[in-house]
Amino acid sequence: MSYLCPCLGRQCTPIRVISHVSGTQVHNPQIDTTDAPEILDWSDARRGVFHRPVKQQITLRIDADIIAWFKARARKGRGYQTDINGALREHVKREARSANQA
Repeated sequence: MSYLCPCLGRQCTPIRVISHVSGTQVHNPQIDTTDAPEILDWSDARRGVFHRPVKQQITLRIDADIIAWFKARARKGRGYQTDINGALREHVKREARSANQA
Protein backbone atom coordinates (compact mmCIF):
# COMPACT_ATOMS: atom_id res chain seq x y z
CA MET A 1 0.00 0.00 0.00
CA SER A 2 1.35 3.43 -0.84
CA TYR A 3 0.25 7.01 -0.43
CA LEU A 4 1.01 10.24 -2.23
CA CYS A 5 3.75 11.97 -0.26
CA PRO A 6 3.00 15.70 -0.04
CA CYS A 7 6.72 16.57 0.15
CA LEU A 8 8.03 14.39 -2.66
CA GLY A 9 4.95 14.43 -4.90
CA ARG A 10 5.24 10.69 -5.51
CA GLN A 11 3.91 7.43 -4.07
CA CYS A 12 5.57 6.30 -0.82
CA THR A 13 4.93 3.79 1.93
CA PRO A 14 3.01 5.18 4.94
CA ILE A 15 6.13 5.27 7.16
CA ARG A 16 8.04 7.25 4.54
CA VAL A 17 5.16 9.73 4.23
CA ILE A 18 5.25 10.20 8.01
CA SER A 19 9.03 10.72 7.97
CA HIS A 20 8.83 13.28 5.14
CA VAL A 21 5.97 15.21 6.75
CA SER A 22 7.41 15.18 10.29
CA GLY A 23 11.02 15.67 9.20
CA THR A 24 12.24 12.74 11.31
CA GLN A 25 14.63 10.07 10.15
CA VAL A 26 12.73 6.80 10.21
CA HIS A 27 15.03 4.52 8.20
CA ASN A 28 18.36 3.58 9.79
CA PRO A 29 20.40 1.01 7.81
CA GLN A 30 22.27 -0.06 10.96
CA ILE A 31 19.08 -1.43 12.53
CA ASP A 32 18.07 -4.93 11.44
CA THR A 33 14.27 -5.02 11.18
CA THR A 34 13.93 -8.32 9.32
CA ASP A 35 12.40 -10.00 12.39
CA ALA A 36 9.82 -7.19 12.75
CA PRO A 37 7.98 -6.85 9.45
CA GLU A 38 6.01 -3.69 8.73
CA ILE A 39 2.37 -3.97 9.77
CA LEU A 40 0.08 -2.96 6.93
CA ASP A 41 -3.29 -3.94 8.41
CA TRP A 42 -4.20 -1.88 11.50
CA SER A 43 -7.91 -2.74 11.41
CA ASP A 44 -7.80 -4.59 14.75
CA ALA A 45 -5.59 -2.04 16.50
CA ARG A 46 -6.83 -0.57 19.77
CA ARG A 47 -6.12 2.98 20.85
CA GLY A 48 -5.00 3.90 24.37
CA VAL A 49 -4.30 0.35 25.55
CA PHE A 50 -0.88 1.15 27.01
CA HIS A 51 -1.38 4.78 28.01
CA ARG A 52 -3.13 5.54 31.25
CA PRO A 53 -3.44 9.16 32.38
CA VAL A 54 -2.00 9.97 35.78
CA LYS A 55 -4.79 10.05 38.35
CA GLN A 56 -4.79 12.14 41.48
CA GLN A 57 -6.85 11.15 44.48
CA ILE A 58 -8.78 14.08 45.96
CA THR A 59 -11.75 14.74 48.19
CA LEU A 60 -14.52 16.45 46.28
CA ARG A 61 -17.96 17.39 47.50
CA ILE A 62 -20.60 16.79 44.83
CA ASP A 63 -24.36 17.15 45.26
CA ALA A 64 -26.09 13.89 46.20
CA ASP A 65 -28.49 13.99 43.24
CA ILE A 66 -25.56 14.25 40.81
CA ILE A 67 -23.83 11.24 42.38
CA ALA A 68 -27.09 9.27 42.30
CA TRP A 69 -27.55 10.11 38.61
CA PHE A 70 -24.07 8.87 37.69
CA LYS A 71 -24.40 5.75 39.86
CA ALA A 72 -27.73 4.87 38.23
CA ARG A 73 -26.23 5.17 34.75
CA ALA A 74 -22.87 3.48 35.42
CA ARG A 75 -22.03 1.03 32.67
CA LYS A 76 -21.14 -2.57 33.43
CA GLY A 77 -17.43 -2.85 34.16
CA ARG A 78 -16.99 0.89 34.64
CA GLY A 79 -17.63 2.83 37.77
CA TYR A 80 -19.52 6.04 38.20
CA GLN A 81 -16.28 7.87 39.05
CA THR A 82 -14.93 7.03 35.59
CA ASP A 83 -18.09 8.48 34.07
CA ILE A 84 -17.78 11.66 36.16
CA ASN A 85 -14.14 11.98 35.04
CA GLY A 86 -15.25 11.57 31.41
CA ALA A 87 -17.94 14.22 31.80
CA LEU A 88 -15.43 16.64 33.32
CA ARG A 89 -12.93 15.90 30.54
CA GLU A 90 -15.57 16.60 27.86
CA HIS A 91 -16.44 19.89 29.58
CA VAL A 92 -12.77 20.91 29.62
CA LYS A 93 -12.41 20.08 25.91
CA ARG A 94 -15.52 22.12 25.04
CA GLU A 95 -14.29 25.08 27.05
CA ALA A 96 -10.85 24.91 25.43
CA ARG A 97 -12.42 24.80 21.95
CA SER A 98 -14.65 27.79 22.67
CA ALA A 99 -11.70 29.73 24.12
CA ASN A 100 -9.64 29.02 20.99
CA GLN A 101 -12.47 30.18 18.73
CA ALA A 102 -12.87 33.47 20.58
